[in-house]
Amino acid sequence: MPTHAEERLVPYSQDQLFELVADVGKYPQFLPWCTAARVRTRTATELVADLTIGFGPFRETFTSRVSLHRPERVDVRYERGPFRYLNNVWLFKPHADGCVVNFFVDFEFRSRLLQAAIGVVFNEAVRLMVAAFLRRARDVYGASQGMGGTGAPAVTPTRR
Repeated sequence: MPTHAEERLVPYSQDQLFELVADVGKYPQFLPWCTAARVRTRTATELVADLTIGFGPFRETFTSRVSLHRPERVDVRYERGPFRYLNNVWLFKPHADGCVVNFFVDFEFRSRLLQAAIGVVFNEAVRLMVAAFLRRARDVYGASQGMGGTGAPAVTPTRR
């Protein structure tokens, strides 16, 4: 069903990007459509969280188990909610100019209505989500020369 893979070189460190993605409780502050987040349990290597997403008339809550492989990887495993499945992986690789971020998401809703609704806007929604993480990095860690004045570093998206 909808799948998106994207790679970006960003002017922030591997540790900074890892911390940003791992801070699930703050997602409602900056992620479009994320209306609530509750971290149920957290250890140094794993957390379980409930996220509520809303767009238009739709509002759904789902539970995920997030594996934290500091500082190079975050894996999200779906546990409960409106999806048939959800796979999400973030990879962070050090680079002389910052960090190369690889993002992958693949999911399918149980509801055909929800699937049809998101299918229409999926690519734009994922693009906005990735951009929101980059804006959050700029807000938390400051602007960088590599981002120019636009807040949008070079991008090499791939879609399947």
